[in-house]
Amino acid sequence: MSKIPYTGKTPGARQPQQPVSADPLGQETYATEHPMLEDPDALAVRLADSENFLRRNKNVLLGLLTVVVLAIVGAFAFYTWRASQDTKAQAVMFQAVNYWEADSLQKAMKGDGQNPGLETVANEYGGTKAGNLANFYAGVAALKQGQYKAAADYLEDFSSDDLLVQARAYSLLGDANLELNKPQEAADFYSKAANHNANEQFTPVYLLKEATARELAKDTEGALKAYDRIITEYPAAFEVNEARQYKARVEAMSGK
Repeated sequence: MSKIPYTGKTPGARQPQQPVSADPLGQETYATEHPMLEDPDALAVRLADSENFLRRNKNVLLGLLTVVVLAIVGAFAFYTWRASQDTKAQAVMFQAVNYWEADSLQKAMKGDGQNPGLETVANEYGGTKAGNLANFYAGVAALKQGQYKAAADYLEDFSSDDLLVQARAYSLLGDANLELNKPQEAADFYSKAANHNANEQFTPVYLLKEATARELAKDTEGALKAYDRIITEYPAAFEVNEARQYKARVEAMSGK
């Protein structure tokens, strides 16, 4: 028997099977190569279409590009302007802060005729860091002068990333509202102060203020909870003895 190489053309060889069509009508479909990879003319047509698209929509595309460029330039200009405004506000505010620290509150707020006061800085430079800080100084000064509504307005416009300073601002807002005979609002601000970066040094003080304000608001349960927090969470605090006394008094008055 001669040894003939067994190939696909050899009689009796297994013929390659055609793929089974998923077409219910029996039509066979085959995946083809991407036409752009095998037909340079197709690529040329696509490029021509792209050029025509750019040519037809040139004005629209240029308009969009102009908008993007103007937005970037505008943002940069605004950032630069705001930085310069902040520098200017800090310089303007310098003398007012000196008066504030010397307790010359009228000059600190209104200015001295040559240098503007905190009111001007807060109003004219409100979008700057210095203007924001001016709101805090002005709020404290107004509170000391008995201008409680103005104090609340200034302090509400103030915000700080410094957790202790922000908690202090909340407490001062509580003071202003308490003076305005709004004990419920005051208690809520004291609560915010107590829970904003709670710590053993300041939180017991804010809780004691909260409890007092809640008593004035006839919120007995709220007052007892605030006193309890001082006693249980801050047993070494200076305010613990007062909290125990006041809690006992509230319980006795409420029959608990």
